[in-house]
Amino acid sequence: MHLSRCRLTEKQQDRLAELFIAGSTARTAADLCGVNTKSAVLFFHRLRRLIATRLTEEAPFDGEVEVDESYFGGHRKGKRGRGAGGKVAVFGILKRGGRVHTMVAPDLRRETVIPVIRAKVVPDSVVYTDSYNLYDVLDVSEFHHHRINHRHAFVAEKTNHINGIENFWSHAKRTLRRYNGIPRKHFALFLKEAEFRFNYGSPASQLRQLKRWARADSPSRSPGQPSLAACSPPSRPLRAAPRWPAASLDRGSARDLPKNRPGQRNAAKPNKET
Repeated sequence: MHLSRCRLTEKQQDRLAELFIAGSTARTAADLCGVNTKSAVLFFHRLRRLIATRLTEEAPFDGEVEVDESYFGGHRKGKRGRGAGGKVAVFGILKRGGRVHTMVAPDLRRETVIPVIRAKVVPDSVVYTDSYNLYDVLDVSEFHHHRINHRHAFVAEKTNHINGIENFWSHAKRTLRRYNGIPRKHFALFLKEAEFRFNYGSPASQLRQLKRWARADSPSRSPGQPSLAACSPPSRPLRAAPRWPAASLDRGSARDLPKNRPGQRNAAKPNKET
């Protein structure tokens, strides 16, 4: 594979992509590939951006879908679950037997969540949720809404449950735990990485899809030729060669000419008079 505007060779990019799919951290991948750690970090970041862009473009879901919200973050004292402090709120939609769509939500109010459901779910679909009052508006919407009250049961009438989306939350938290802390400003990209791993099955399928996206995203160039811009830290700019002032050369001044090397005879030095 090759990403556009990346100084790494195709062989290095292929190896880093394989380690990314295998779940290695950027520091470990850099050590195994013999590249700079910052180069591996930037390359992994670009892969996550590519994944997030492609997943956002996927078509809406139809049929039976499950909707739920969750909170990500370390263990802290105090309240847990909805309303916990210091957590990142996320929202997800899962098509049963299919894929999942996630997003980092600034809040979990009705004005934020319902437009996402309408954009990602086809009308007349069957929507399963829990009994949170956020989803009350779905009772009088273009969807067939079913609730499950977790205070009484987790499955009702064999099909009324949201176990699929809750399984994804568990999968995502296991996937992200290996990073031992994620910056909040980049958490959305890491969440899309977990979504990608869940949606595209085996590691071999994930690697093929990632290479397919990279080829579609990159301009054509000859095989084996590294692209021109940075997946690696920028190098120092080259200094321009010194230029002699034109005015000094016109005057023929000896002090403006370069000095001769040691051992060479100075041709410009006049001979002494006898």
